[in-house]
Amino acid sequence: MVRELADLNAEVILLAGAGRAILLQLADPGVGRGVAEHSTFTDRPINRLKGTLTYVYAVTYGTDEQVKEVRRRVNRAHVPVRRDADHETPGYNAYDPELQLWVTATLYDTALVIIEKIYGPLDDESADSMYRDYAKLGTALQLPPDMWPKDREAFGRYYDARMAGLRASDAAIRVGRGLLYPQHAALWYRTIMPIARFLTAGLLPDQLRNDFGLPWSGRHERRFHRTMKALAVAYPKLPQRLRHWFKNYCLSELDTFSRRAGRASA
Repeated sequence: MVRELADLNAEVILLAGAGRAILLQLADPGVGRGVAEHSTFTDRPINRLKGTLTYVYAVTYGTDEQVKEVRRRVNRAHVPVRRDADHETPGYNAYDPELQLWVTATLYDTALVIIEKIYGPLDDESADSMYRDYAKLGTALQLPPDMWPKDREAFGRYYDARMAGLRASDAAIRVGRGLLYPQHAALWYRTIMPIARFLTAGLLPDQLRNDFGLPWSGRHERRFHRTMKALAVAYPKLPQRLRHWFKNYCLSELDTFSRRAGRASA
């Protein structure tokens, strides 16, 4: 089945890994400080998630115009996210290629984890294709192509080295907890958060699960494996129009925005 799956990155099941990717990103000191000091993530989590996924879908599947538009959006949002180093903390800059490499790496690794839990291990052709697609997410911004690990084996070495000492700072924990336990979000959003926290905890490594205060036990572990097995049976049976609906929705909205912007500037 995996060899016949053409659009891995369009699968809506990847939303199950959104929390994991975000917390991995926050655990990087530069990303964590930048988000804590400049982002409205905790106030508008759905808008920010939608913006990130629109960028992913446009770069992977979109037209040249769609790519230009999402690149403009991201670069504009990154302009104020910078701080010079001082005697208390190192600086950070959202345009820093090293930070962009880490963010892209978390998106790729999380997508791979989810896809392989649902569809099983990818064959080499599918895995290489997916890896190339995710490289474009960084290189469409300020990540030089030669900074993206040359192949999946090189990526594994980079990722393992980064994960080995990765721990969330106090600032990252505050942001992460605000996302995991929203106080002022819509009722529907707060209703789905228990399952989102559960999936996020199950997908995180132990050290970050502990850092962000996500409870876990043998009972949680068994329930998590049962949940993923059930999804692996049920999800692939859904029609493609449902599995890819969010990608199609985001790209359609991007087209609508571009048309309105074009009329407004005419």
